[in-house]
Amino acid sequence: MVRLNLLLLAALSMCALALVTSQHQARKLYVDLQKEQEIAKQLQVEWDQLQLEQSTWATHARVEKIAVQALKMRVPPASRVQVVPPVAATGGTP
Repeated sequence: MVRLNLLLLAALSMCALALVTSQHQARKLYVDLQKEQEIAKQLQVEWDQLQLEQSTWATHARVEKIAVQALKMRVPPASRVQVVPPVAATGGTP
């Protein structure tokens, strides 16, 4: 009877230690999850800001201004413009 009680006490102690360990690990993983979610939110905010910045920098007016000022480009006269018709969607040669 004493041997059975000691065996049950040992099993109970091991179960209790396993429970404490698993709860500690679960809490640690939850904290890690919260940190990673916060990082994901920060990255999403940064991505949104970069998208906005890209759309601002790629506006037609800004590109045209840089083309005229920095690259000394200009619109060609209408007599020099040629319109090329699109190739048929069938994939054949024109």
